[in-house]
Amino acid sequence: MPTAPSLNMEGSEFVDRIIARALSEGRDALLEPEAKAVCQAYSLPVPAFQVATTQREAVEFAEKVGFPVVMKIISRDILHKTEAGGVLLSLNSTVDVENGYTSILSNAKAYKSDARVDGILVQHMAPPGTEIIVGGLRDPQFGPVVMFGLGGIFTEVLNDVTFRLAPIDEREAREMIGEIRGHRLLAGFRGQPPADEEAVASALVRVSVIMNENESIAQIDLNPIMAYRSGCSIVDARILLRVQGQAITS
Repeated sequence: MPTAPSLNMEGSEFVDRIIARALSEGRDALLEPEAKAVCQAYSLPVPAFQVATTQREAVEFAEKVGFPVVMKIISRDILHKTEAGGVLLSLNSTVDVENGYTSILSNAKAYKSDARVDGILVQHMAPPGTEIIVGGLRDPQFGPVVMFGLGGIFTEVLNDVTFRLAPIDEREAREMIGEIRGHRLLAGFRGQPPADEEAVASALVRVSVIMNENESIAQIDLNPIMAYRSGCSIVDARILLRVQGQAITS
C-alpha cells in the first residue's frame, strides 16, 4: 500500500475552509463533526453521521443509517460532553432518539445555561472491536509527529504508545504497530479475532499526511478507533488548532 496521497485542490480547499472558519470564530478546536469531516476528506473510515438541529432530523437520519445510534451534543461551550449529560449510546428505536434529543438539550441547559448549541450529532454506532488510538501532534522541536497505541482506557493506564516523525509510509506504520507491548491483542488473543493491521497502518499513514500538510493543526486524537478483522472505524475524533503560531498540546 503506497503512502496516502495528498488531497486534490478541491479537498484541500474544503479542509482549509473548515480550519479557517474555526480560527475566525476564535476557536482553538474543531467541533466533532468538523474533525470527522477532515478525516473523511483524507479517506479515513468514519461511521455515517449527521448534525441534527431538530428532533425530526435526528429521527430521520437514525432511521436512514439504521439502529443502534449514538447522539452527542455539539457545542463550542461544552468541552466535556459526557460530564454534561450530552452523550447517549445504544439508542435502538425512534422513541429512544426522540427522547434522547430532548434529554440532551435539557442536560446541556442544566449544565451551562448560556451554552451555544450547534446541533446534536447522530451517528451510527460502531460495533465493538479492538480499541486503538491514532494521533498526531506538532512538536516545537521536531515538527509533525504521529502516534499509535492501544485505545480507550489502555491509553492512560498502560501508556503503551509509539511515535514517528511525519509523514510515514506503510513500512514505518507497520513497525509502529508491532512495537507496542500490547501487540498481541491486535494479533488475536484468547480467541479474539486478529485486527486488520493493513487498515490500521493505512489510518496511521493518512493521519501523518494530515499533520504534514496542515500547519494550522496542532494535535489530532482519534480515540478510540475500533479495529476489526476487516477494516476499522473512527468512533471519536478531536482536532486542536494552532493559535497565533503556538501549538496547543493539551
